[in-house]
Amino acid sequence: MTRRPRTLLTDDLLAAVHARAPQHDRDNTFPHHDLADLVAAGYLRAFVPVELGGAGLTLEEVAREQMRLAAAAPATALAVNMHLVVTGLAAHLHAHGDDSVAFVLRDAAAGEVYAFGNSEAGNDLVMFGSRTRAEPQADGGYRYTGTKIFTSLSPVWTRLATFGLDDSDPDDPRLVHGVVARGDGVHAKDDWDTLGMRATQSATTVLDGAYAPPGQVYRRLPPGPSADPFVFALFAVFEVLLAAVYTGIGRRALALGVEHAHRRTSMKHDGRTYAQDPDIRWKVADAALAQDGAELQVVALARDVDEDADHGARWFAQLVGLKVRATESARVVVDLALRVSGGGAYSSGSELARLYRDVLAGIYHPSDDESAHGTVATSVLGPPQG
Repeated sequence: MTRRPRTLLTDDLLAAVHARAPQHDRDNTFPHHDLADLVAAGYLRAFVPVELGGAGLTLEEVAREQMRLAAAAPATALAVNMHLVVTGLAAHLHAHGDDSVAFVLRDAAAGEVYAFGNSEAGNDLVMFGSRTRAEPQADGGYRYTGTKIFTSLSPVWTRLATFGLDDSDPDDPRLVHGVVARGDGVHAKDDWDTLGMRATQSATTVLDGAYAPPGQVYRRLPPGPSADPFVFALFAVFEVLLAAVYTGIGRRALALGVEHAHRRTSMKHDGRTYAQDPDIRWKVADAALAQDGAELQVVALARDVDEDADHGARWFAQLVGLKVRATESARVVVDLALRVSGGGAYSSGSELARLYRDVLAGIYHPSDDESAHGTVATSVLGPPQG
């Protein structure tokens, strides 16, 4: 028998967040009511194991939910995605006998909202290096000083998963991963005014001695790539859920394209709808081909993570490849939907115009196109020589 994926998001909830999305985009505001609805639905506890008070959903199930949520409200989905990444990597490690971040799952069960404070301006090493200073404390904790960008959920997060470089021993520098609470030493700027994904409110966060207690410092890794299970868990959950969000945008764009093709009529063709025009049908089919492939890839690789499939040395190539293919496919689908929908879709207030702006954000998330191609090339050709 085929197991039916579990769901936490009702059709009524999705309709509500969909109705609010245009105003949050227009006003550049955070969707507080969306978050309240998601909290009430238990969605922020989706990854938390049942025995710890959560829903115990798998990565595949959450990826499916994120596609649905993104189709309704892309920025809301991308914002909550960051909380889900932190809790999802904790759940993955917990399921594999590593409880170093089990406190994250307990926090989420208690109602804490996690954000992801890793990105830094000018840091193309991403997770393998940091401009932020991590200063060791006598009690085993750390204080972080630096600036993090693209901190989604900026107005509401209560816990920030972050990292920085401890170079107190020049012969043994370490990238220190820990969690700081909102409060002293943490300042969220009000500087989010972007082309798209506006409701994420991913403002800059300034850390000025922000303190992570010893029980919430969970990794001290050498700079550079690492075989530590934490790194795999982070990449796996981040890339799969990110791909799910952008694939959800494609799903909604395709539906709008189909709707417009059936609604628009052609005077040249005796009032028939554009759904009967062979050129329009070709474009819609192209969009559906891309969308179908993207959705199948997201679900399949999420299931592979859940089932510990053996991709060997090509795991990271598979993950970054999924992200690139999904975000690029979503851009193609949105573009084709615009092409079949007529000039009305060019209005700044149209949903397709908003999706067009939102989908562009996919090019900025790690792994970017250049990094992904380097990873994939190395996986099939070996490392570059010289």
